[in-house]
Amino acid sequence: MNIVSLKEKCNQLRVDTLNEIYEAGSGHPGGSLSMVEIMVSLYYYKMNINPGNPKDPFRDRFVLSKGHAAPILYAVLADKGYFDKKMLKTLRKLHSPLQGHPDKKKLSGVDASTGSLGQGVSVATGMALGAKTLNNGVHVYAVLGDGELQEGIVWEAAMAASHYKLDNLTVIVDNNGLQIDGSCEQVMGVDDIGRKYESFGFTVYDVADGNDLEQIIEALDAPFHGKPKCIVAHTIKGKGVSFMENVVGWHGKSLNDEELEKALTELGGAKAPESRLKCQI
Repeated sequence: MNIVSLKEKCNQLRVDTLNEIYEAGSGHPGGSLSMVEIMVSLYYYKMNINPGNPKDPFRDRFVLSKGHAAPILYAVLADKGYFDKKMLKTLRKLHSPLQGHPDKKKLSGVDASTGSLGQGVSVATGMALGAKTLNNGVHVYAVLGDGELQEGIVWEAAMAASHYKLDNLTVIVDNNGLQIDGSCEQVMGVDDIGRKYESFGFTVYDVADGNDLEQIIEALDAPFHGKPKCIVAHTIKGKGVSFMENVVGWHGKSLNDEELEKALTELGGAKAPESRLKCQI
C-alpha cells in the first residue's frame, strides 16, 4: 500500500473503531484513536504476518500492552481478515470474543491477553527472548501507553530486554499525555521517556508527530545497533475527532447518537446500520 492508501486506511479504521464503541455503549475511544497510525504502520507495512495462517510460528508478534485500546486492535484484525467484520458489533457483549481487553484464547490474531498495565510489555519481552534463543527471525512489537510507564514492572522488563540484548524487540510508547485521571504530568510525571529508555540500554527514536505515518514508518525502519528499540510517538488522544482531541474525558466512555454522527461526519464515514445490537453468539 502506498502512503495515500495507508492514510485512507487510518480514516476507515477510526470509523470502524467509533462504531464498535457506540454499539457496545462503552469502551476507550481516546487511546484507541491516538494509536491508529502506529497500528497501520505495523499491520499494513512492517510486520511479517499472514491472516490465513494465524499460528505460523515464524510470524512476527504484536502485544497491545495498553489493552484497554482493544477496539482499534479489533478493527485492524477484522480488516485484515482474521475474523468476520460483522463481529465488531459484538464488542463487550456477553459471550463475544471481543472483550474489553484482548483475550488470546478467544480471538484469532491476538498474540497475548492483556489489560493489567505493564504486564503486556513483560510478556513481549519474554516472547522476544524465546525467539532470540531459537534464532527464528521473529520480531516482537509492543505498544504501551505513557501512563502505563508508571508501573514498575515496565522497567523490570526494560532491564531484562537490555540485559539479553533483545534486538528483536520494539517497544512503542503512545505518548498522548493523558490517562484516566488527568494528564500524566499531574498524576505521576513520566518524562523524559526517551532518556529513561536510553538509560535502560535501548536505542531510542523520538517521533515528534506520532500521528504522521511517514514519521512512524521511518522510526520502525531505523537501525537497532544490537539493542532493543524504543519509539516514543508523541500522539494526540482522540486524534481525528475535533471534540475528542486532547480531552481527558474521552479516555473511557461511549458516544451518544449526536456525538457519533458528528464524529463520523468529520471522518467521512457511515454510522453502523443497526444500533447497539444484542449479541447473537
